[in-house]
Amino acid sequence: MPENWKTYKLGKVATLQRGFDLPSRKRVHGKYPIIAASGFTAWHNEYKVKGPGVITGRSGTLGQVFYEVDDFWPLNTSLWVKKFHGNHPHFIYYFLQTLNFNEFNSGTSVPTLNRNDVHSLDVTIPEIKEQKAIANILSALDDKIENNLAMNKTLEDMAMAVYKHWFVDFGPFQNGNFVDSELGPIPEGWEVKTLKDIAILGAGGDKPGEYSKEANEQYTIPIYSNGIGNEGLYGFTNKAKVTEESVTVSARGTIGFVCLREVPYVPIVRLVYIIPDTKQTTSKYIYLNLKCSNINGTGTTQQQLTVPDFSKTEIIKPPVAIVEKFTLIVARFYSSIATNKTENQKLTQLRDTLLPKLISGEVRLKEFEQQVSEVQ
Repeated sequence: MPENWKTYKLGKVATLQRGFDLPSRKRVHGKYPIIAASGFTAWHNEYKVKGPGVITGRSGTLGQVFYEVDDFWPLNTSLWVKKFHGNHPHFIYYFLQTLNFNEFNSGTSVPTLNRNDVHSLDVTIPEIKEQKAIANILSALDDKIENNLAMNKTLEDMAMAVYKHWFVDFGPFQNGNFVDSELGPIPEGWEVKTLKDIAILGAGGDKPGEYSKEANEQYTIPIYSNGIGNEGLYGFTNKAKVTEESVTVSARGTIGFVCLREVPYVPIVRLVYIIPDTKQTTSKYIYLNLKCSNINGTGTTQQQLTVPDFSKTEIIKPPVAIVEKFTLIVARFYSSIATNKTENQKLTQLRDTLLPKLISGEVRLKEFEQQVSEVQ
């Protein structure tokens, strides 16, 4: 055990309390977040707990931990830290992430966490000064990741604003002649085509036989599914199926989640991929066009998006010279987005490496201070 670290029962470090009932019919939109077992779920005009606070799942979803700076309403599917016992709240947030709450699952059909079982767990923590230092290092990494995500959101919005100015409002082409089309008036010389006229569409297959959940020297090619978290990243493998810059669309579950894919990858089940005919258009044009579209699936019991149906989707096709000029403009935004994503991958890896080692005392702060200072 590191010097100045002590062992306690978890209940004497962070006392957990069940959240409060709040049926949907009684919710009134306001400024206070409602936090469920899986995180933020809605807003309300009242709060139950003053921030800062730490929340984790009690029923349904176990293991996720959330930190709220401001006042909030923890829902009855959650547990919130009622008493920190003099410990640093932000440290407790990171500390709880290292615990395997699934070991305490007492539910049969629905995962359930009994706080009394968790309270009896023996845990070892440092004194408050080191708690603050550990929390500061980890939060610096999280802040940088969040800043990059916010920057990427701004860059994405800028690209979309250019797209809408050119191809929705037709701003640069207002002085020309317009003709009627199936999709409304369009500049003379433009066409309406289907996706299959200007691109190759395909469906994702089974996951590769060889893959890893994390990238490593052997597996560097991303695998994407229909998930929306982390843009559907499923894992990594050693051979790409799609090597061209392209677009993917989720075909089941959350139908119509559109992503731009700029590096080789493998699409798996429930994902449609679109490879543009570069003599006619570009992936960035198709991507932004589909982001503006209302994409619906078919089926009675379970909605899904099929390649034969989706390939018939109509799309405005400007002359390729115009699309290429537009693509050169927005490519600068996506280059910066890609740089930020790469940096976030490195920051996330560093944070995930540091988190359990610092929280357990396996390594001490000074060993990583220089690495963290480089990203602040």
